Amino acid sequence: MQTGTTGEHVTDETPQEAGGPTEPETGPAPVADPSGGGESLLVVDDDPFIARLLEIELKAAGYDVRVASDGEQALSAAQERPPQLVLADVMMPNMDGFELTRQLRQDPRTATVSVIMLTARGLSADKLEGFAIGADDYIVKPFDTPELLARIRGVLNRASDTRSLSPMTGLAGNVAIEDEIEGLVAREEPFSVLYVDLDRFKAYNDRYGFLRGDEAIRETGRVIGEAARQIVGGETFIGHAGGDDFVVVAPPEQATAVAQQIVQSFDELAPTLYDIDDRTNGYIEVTNRRGDLQRFPLLTLSIGIASTEKRMFRHYAEAITVAMEMKQYTKETGASSWSIDRRSS
Repeated sequence: MQTGTTGEHVTDETPQEAGGPTEPETGPAPVADPSGGGESLLVVDDDPFIARLLEIELKAAGYDVRVASDGEQALSAAQERPPQLVLADVMMPNMDGFELTRQLRQDPRTATVSVIMLTARGLSADKLEGFAIGADDYIVKPFDTPELLARIRGVLNRASDTRSLSPMTGLAGNVAIEDEIEGLVAREEPFSVLYVDLDRFKAYNDRYGFLRGDEAIRETGRVIGEAARQIVGGETFIGHAGGDDFVVVAPPEQATAVAQQIVQSFDELAPTLYDIDDRTNGYIEVTNRRGDLQRFPLLTLSIGIASTEKRMFRHYAEAITVAMEMKQYTKETGASSWSIDRRSS
């Protein structure tokens, strides 16, 4: 594996030495189960009465419904057979709804699954945290069944639209990203996948609000696209996987040059996203949930690269999993940087 930053850094350490990756157990993209007669939903609630009631009502509405009693059980069920939507209680033992949503978003098998969070608390802070980690909607208990069904249908309809094209950035969405990579795999063509992730973006959102956060996402997408096309040319595939995650598909021999150009361009952009005082200080201060003031450096980028240069991928999820693994590794540098997988298998 090789890594690079604004000042280049190269290491011979590999993920195997730190525990190593396991072969991903991949499943298909979420699809409706024909035997259920409708879209597949996963209900997660530790109250058996509420879980059973939701199961009955949602099945009556034509959905294919499974039930889990806590976050850990739900995560396993979603990984085994990804639903189209998870309806999750926030307060649960073992793994709460927030952590379940984080885990779903971090796994390429479930990253595109829609999530509606249920809670007895209507606190704005809880709602903001839910949206910040990737929840699609938030419903406060008690709720009427017609409202719940309308919210579910709205989220599913929006997901169907946005997976092909990101409404925020105008870039290719998750369905288009998967189709692009699956096509390259099927044709056995050489390619590399760059998985790009903003570091500490939640703190930026907390400091400046969601409108500024959305604008930062759009500017990041623009910079990534311009940097990639500068190296590869006008036909480079750029996708927005959702939130602050982007995907670039490039020829293997140009992958590191693209990553380095993205890093350089983003580091020029990042200071302009801040108010003058924060830019001068080189950090922002945000109050965390415990009420403590916490300091965060300016935004950086982490890029993980999976390439067919030394190995072949059998499907989309395998390539994305490797790229995300490399992205997680490079986050340890603390600066905008990239890591590429050099293993032969």
